Amino acid sequence: MKIVSTERSQVLAARIAEKMRVPLVYTKFSRFPDGELYLRTGDLDRETLIVGSIVDSDALVQVLLAVDACEGSETTLVLPYLGYARQDKRFNPGEPISARAVAQALSRGVERVFVVNIHDPKVLGYFTVPAENISIASAIGGYVGSLNLKDPLILAPDEGAIDFAGDVAAVGGWESDHLQKTRISGEEVRMKPKHLDACNREVVIVDDIIATGGTLATAAEMLHRQGAASVHAACVHGVLTDGAYARLRAAGIASVVSSDTYENASSFVSAAGAIVDALGRC
Repeated sequence: MKIVSTERSQVLAARIAEKMRVPLVYTKFSRFPDGELYLRTGDLDRETLIVGSIVDSDALVQVLLAVDACEGSETTLVLPYLGYARQDKRFNPGEPISARAVAQALSRGVERVFVVNIHDPKVLGYFTVPAENISIASAIGGYVGSLNLKDPLILAPDEGAIDFAGDVAAVGGWESDHLQKTRISGEEVRMKPKHLDACNREVVIVDDIIATGGTLATAAEMLHRQGAASVHAACVHGVLTDGAYARLRAAGIASVVSSDTYENASSFVSAAGAIVDALGRC
């Protein structure tokens, strides 16, 4: 087996290759004068693993080109971050179901697909080949442990992420809860843990994705007012758009960390171990 990476997943692909002790193929990336993307892989093997996060439209095209370049090889596709996945239904007439369109396009030419912490696992049903979701909650939990916090409280930003928070908390035997939003008036909203008290606790808010960071910033400010000793944030996919990192730090969040599914300066956690374990089971 050999591993091919797209341009935005080179670090994660290299880590996977190192753990699997298989070659990482050098791939050349460039553009034609009209802006169209070009890539060329090196020599391939009978089996190929393509690692490519869909972080934008160019990344999507690169994955499609990489799959076509690997024609003739038995190809497994790892999508650490699947962009377009949150448009999983038609909200207004005339809209595409983007998750379906992308999943079906990415199913062509591959034998199986792996996705990391997809927001809604039902999206996997849009692939026309076997598709599996991989959770890196244990890796996030390992990071939380490295912070050496005293009895941290692991919080999900909402009820939908409580299972993920529970899996993170299980790594260290910590308590977990989710934030509950209560509307006080037309303009005022209060957020606090539903069951546990944050006062004098070191809190870690965990989620699958941080995009603009608006909800987390508001939650952090309120947790500080409720007496939290410190607030940290950890997520799988650090999209961090519109100045989100600075927004979170300005809100009093002591540290912000994400994984290498969406490679950036906050990617201190790696999904490589969980991906390699999942590949070993198939």
